[in-house]
Amino acid sequence: MSLTPAFPVLSAAETAALLPFAALCDTLASAAGEYMAGAICSPERQVLPLPGDGVLLSMPATAQDIGIHKLVNVCPGNSRRGLPTIHGVVSVYDAASGAPRLILDGPTVTGRRTAAVSLLAIRALLGGVPRHVALIGCGKQASAHAEALAALYPGLRLDVHGQTLAGAQAFCLQHAALPLSLQPAVGRIDAAAEVVIMLTTSKQPVYDEPARSARLLIGVGAFRPDMAELGPLSIAGSQLFSDDPVGARHEAGDLIQAGIDWAAVASLADALAGRFDAARPRLFKSVGTAAWDLAAARCALANWQAGQ
Repeated sequence: MSLTPAFPVLSAAETAALLPFAALCDTLASAAGEYMAGAICSPERQVLPLPGDGVLLSMPATAQDIGIHKLVNVCPGNSRRGLPTIHGVVSVYDAASGAPRLILDGPTVTGRRTAAVSLLAIRALLGGVPRHVALIGCGKQASAHAEALAALYPGLRLDVHGQTLAGAQAFCLQHAALPLSLQPAVGRIDAAAEVVIMLTTSKQPVYDEPARSARLLIGVGAFRPDMAELGPLSIAGSQLFSDDPVGARHEAGDLIQAGIDWAAVASLADALAGRFDAARPRLFKSVGTAAWDLAAARCALANWQAGQ
């Protein structure tokens, strides 16, 4: 009996090639409306503990065309072992028959769809093409966001804030081939930055400046109630949006700790539809949902089939 699977198991590079950011953003924009309308079923993720503050995340989702199941292990202690923080896979199935179609690299799907969601937030909420963006964090999500920004906004100035200047400089050197003006930084955000994207797993706020209408805030890294990248000063003065307002009630530590009114949190679909006040400051909190993995799987599967 052959042990070779009847469906492709793709590497990180092969998965990335099937998820170009422009097409992925468009697929996610469509999925955002489907998700809010109930056409994509994406229950809250199941979180199981692993040793050393790690977690195993089980995230299924289904629609009329496909079903997916993402299994991802997040192990913060891996940095000390010289290993990636995230490992996992996304399995893709035909909805009608249940037959497997693809196995995608989980961290690549997560990184690219998360960055694409941030770019959708910029598209919807900034009110123009960004010229100056600041990233706080130098990890894998920061890499995915730098690649996404380079793909959609080449020539952009991108300030990269690390815990140390040496770490920020190393990140900029690693990504020097991207068509961006990369500037390593630590400390306070440049006043000219139109977008600030937080990409850390900090348990203390890394940004808490007064909210202002000329700067869009995007919080990505804090995904547990005990984490908080954004401080209460920034949150209190902002219109609040989340990619998944239901999941955010349990996972968005920044918002949970700030004691916000959850009835006031709008969705990504609301942002894309223009349902907000452009004269007031805006804050977008990304917590992730398997609906976005399903959208990424759609994009990957369509491109895979087109190449056959």
